Amino acid sequence: MGVAVTNRTEQDPAAGRTRLYLVRHGQVEGFEQRRYNGQGDVPLTALGWEQYRSLQCRLKERPLAAVYSSDLNRCLGGARLLCQPHGLEPVALPALRELHTGLWQGIPWQELQRRFPRQWQERLKDIVHYRVPDGESLLDLSLRVLPALKSLLAAHPRDEILVVGHGAVNRVILLDALGASLQSAFRIEQAYGCLNIIDYLEDGTSTVQLLNG
Repeated sequence: MGVAVTNRTEQDPAAGRTRLYLVRHGQVEGFEQRRYNGQGDVPLTALGWEQYRSLQCRLKERPLAAVYSSDLNRCLGGARLLCQPHGLEPVALPALRELHTGLWQGIPWQELQRRFPRQWQERLKDIVHYRVPDGESLLDLSLRVLPALKSLLAAHPRDEILVVGHGAVNRVILLDALGASLQSAFRIEQAYGCLNIIDYLEDGTSTVQLLNG
């Protein structure tokens, strides 16, 4: 169930805002075996496509000015579907790709814990700064995603825009909107096919209107 949360003490309904609809891609093949898909191009399941069709219905009446997406197919294919009622084409942005999990990409968590027990524990101890070999840390991800997001928001004052992203990407954006630490990344759930709504106000504050809805 979605919840509304905010980092503002008071809300001014007359304040100008840019509204961001932030979607996580639909369910992917192999979902039942927990693993880091990272920047690998894994296909969607039939349910994953159905989740996108449900989102299309939910968003079809919204006055979207633009749709942006990770350039990985599990996001971009769904973004094209979400664009259809609006006569738009999605803009693919590599900056919105999922966290790069390097040598761990595609390997089930259970196997990672067996093969790399020390590294697994090091990552759990420092989720923000630990960098998987040949991959990124959560801090690296934030330094890639947040400047791209700020550019999108600056380009769309008072518009409503849609971004189709990934679990870790969305968590970084939501934590930034809440003014919360990256350390809390996995205290936020991002289910396949979920919808988040964030209002960015002209006074520089932000309000998360819907989380994991």
